[in-house]
Amino acid sequence: MPVFRDDSPAEITAALTALPARSSVAVVAERLLELFTSGSIAAGTRLPPERQLAATLEVGRSAVREALAALEILGIVDVRPGSGTYLRGTASELLPQTLSWGMLIGEHRTSELLEVRSGLEIYVARLAAERLTDDELARLSAHLDEMAEAADDLHAFVAADLAFHQDLARAADNGVLLDLLQIVRSLLRVWVDRAVQDPSHAATALAEHRAVYDALAARDADRAASAMAAHMATASARLQSAPA
Repeated sequence: MPVFRDDSPAEITAALTALPARSSVAVVAERLLELFTSGSIAAGTRLPPERQLAATLEVGRSAVREALAALEILGIVDVRPGSGTYLRGTASELLPQTLSWGMLIGEHRTSELLEVRSGLEIYVARLAAERLTDDELARLSAHLDEMAEAADDLHAFVAADLAFHQDLARAADNGVLLDLLQIVRSLLRVWVDRAVQDPSHAATALAEHRAVYDALAARDADRAASAMAAHMATASARLQSAPA
């Protein structure tokens, strides 16, 4: 939870424009959500009062009130009686939240998300092989050591596994790619937590990570991408077969 700040709401009202007459609550909520997930408003920012938002958007206060109530249910804003309404998180934190609700309302698309995750991770490995520094390579090696030491502690193993992938994504030195991976991982987090179910899974995953690391150490982009593709194939299969 961000630390709520008493920021001036001027930047929010300046970014909003009047909506067409008789705009519905859904249109108001969509306009606010578009602004909040744009990355231009800092997490923890206090929103303007309802009356100010209504005047800026040229809609009734009831439409703004209902739109904010809907966004609170989605986890986008936090309404604090007597204090105001605050933006909960950053754009990369809010987008997975809204997408998660869409998945809950509609059909689950776990298989498609896994395909997206695999493609992103493979590309990350390719870029990282060309761009990572010696310090970043050393951090990846340390995560492998943590995974090896946690062979009998699956919770710690999964944490070290995630840290390996997060630092690998940072080593790719592409902020958009990093944000996309964070979104996909957030959407898959319920399933990913079940991906390593026993020590044999951990041993397989460790060997696959070592293959990726060896390719990275050799600065061999093709080999790194191939090793990550092999890891993603078995990791996705494990995840899809994990018990609910």
